Amino acid sequence: MSVEQSLAEFQETESQNAFSKQNSKLLKVELSGVTIQAKLGSMVAYQGDVKFEHAGSGGMKRMLKKTVTSEGVSLMKVSGSGEVFLAHLAEDIHLIRLEDDKITANGSNILAFEDGIDWDIKKVEGASSALAGGLFNIELAGTGWVALVSDGPPLLIQLDGQQTFADPQAAITWSSGVSTSVKTDVNIKTLTGRGSGETIQIGFSGTGWLLIQPSEGQVAGAAGGGGSSQGVGGALGNLLGS
Repeated sequence: MSVEQSLAEFQETESQNAFSKQNSKLLKVELSGVTIQAKLGSMVAYQGDVKFEHAGSGGMKRMLKKTVTSEGVSLMKVSGSGEVFLAHLAEDIHLIRLEDDKITANGSNILAFEDGIDWDIKKVEGASSALAGGLFNIELAGTGWVALVSDGPPLLIQLDGQQTFADPQAAITWSSGVSTSVKTDVNIKTLTGRGSGETIQIGFSGTGWLLIQPSEGQVAGAAGGGGSSQGVGGALGNLLGS
């Protein structure tokens, strides 16, 4: 058996779509006529005439939101011609195609999205002023591809009117028909360090779906400067200090 035959299983996967998974950990984006925004530093290889620029916050209002909330993801703008390969810490990649629709996602779980997708920072519905220091996520709206990452294989939960609670770092993304609320369990045990460790949860209800990962923060902790892990800690501090 030749070397080429031995490596045959690792060859590129061809696709008609702008976004295509090469395997569970690696994303290929065809840039011909497509501009994307991707997680800063997520490029692992590229071919062709590809240009990388810091994407910025996309406006003063959004920049202020990002500064105040510590939410968001540091993005780079990728344009040109050719193909670029993206990954983040060998995490699992998941593709969602939006058609004039929107989803909400944890900023730390966003890998890339097409330029036709707009984003904004949104507070988790039902978060009190005491929790406003951290329960924020990213709303993605429009038409185009979105690539998300998860720390391990995720689970899709269909809500169908049944309320579901999740750890803020475990909730990757949820559909537009889902409403959120905040549940806290702060008592004397929490204050003395004998709490359950599950002090803050997000409640999801309505019609739609919720995608959760089997982790409570590796993605957020590794992303650096974004995501809701810092915010949840800040929210708990605000809550206990109020």
